[in-house]
Amino acid sequence: MSSTEPDALLGPADIRDLAAKLGVRPTKQRGQNFVIDANTVRRIVRTAEVRPDDTVVEVGPGLGSLTLALLEAADRVTAVEIDEVLAAALPATVRARMPERADRFALVHSDAMLVTELPGPAPTALVANLPYNVAVPVLLTMLERFPSIERTLVMVQAEVADRLAARPGNKVYGVPSVKANWYADVKRAGSIGRTVFWPAPNVDSGLVSLVRRTEPIATTASRAEVFAVVDAAFAQRRKTLRAALAGWAGSAPAAEAALTAAGVSPQARGESLTVEEFAAIAENKPEVAA
Repeated sequence: MSSTEPDALLGPADIRDLAAKLGVRPTKQRGQNFVIDANTVRRIVRTAEVRPDDTVVEVGPGLGSLTLALLEAADRVTAVEIDEVLAAALPATVRARMPERADRFALVHSDAMLVTELPGPAPTALVANLPYNVAVPVLLTMLERFPSIERTLVMVQAEVADRLAARPGNKVYGVPSVKANWYADVKRAGSIGRTVFWPAPNVDSGLVSLVRRTEPIATTASRAEVFAVVDAAFAQRRKTLRAALAGWAGSAPAAEAALTAAGVSPQARGESLTVEEFAAIAENKPEVAA
């Protein structure tokens, strides 16, 4: 890989100049907070353990701070950007600041929730500063649609990071925790302060690492069937599973039968169950009489 100039990455003045030229103001509607610190984006790339043979997909690249750092380390980078102005400007930024890597960069102008295929080789890693308002659905959608993604590192609101990485029994353990764990081993991978962003958000950020499971959850139930149980269990999280799953099973006694067959106490609550236990419940869903 060609060495890059020390100033190839974007600093605070670069970000503001670029935004001013484009007439861009970060919007709350799209959860935009641009990283303005080169040390932070390099730290993210290091923490993500991006390798020289990786094809990285980045969601919400914004003005390109993290994109450029990823291009320093990876073989290829594909960025998915919904904002028309930002999507149009990013390839030119890459060509201007890292011309020797420009042919390794691809831009997809789309909503990440709608992307079903990406140009070039299948992605091996997902690294992104995810917009706060759509972080969880975007993350889960990308993991579902692109099974080639082995390693993921996302920067999200600290509260969301805690939720994603929570273990059973933790008070913030919930739907995102279980669903993320269906795909990957999940852990907190660091914290990010507010001052590295423009504009500075009024919340702290956290890094979450997800390493895809080498062996999928052992179950005869489909992902959709397991997720239906998870959604039902947490829709009424204060209720026992016998009550919370009554609608899913057809009745409270049917829910109790499914739980008992799965080896789960009908008096338990969703926050105490592992993803494997949710899968076992899904396997034992009673047949509904026609």
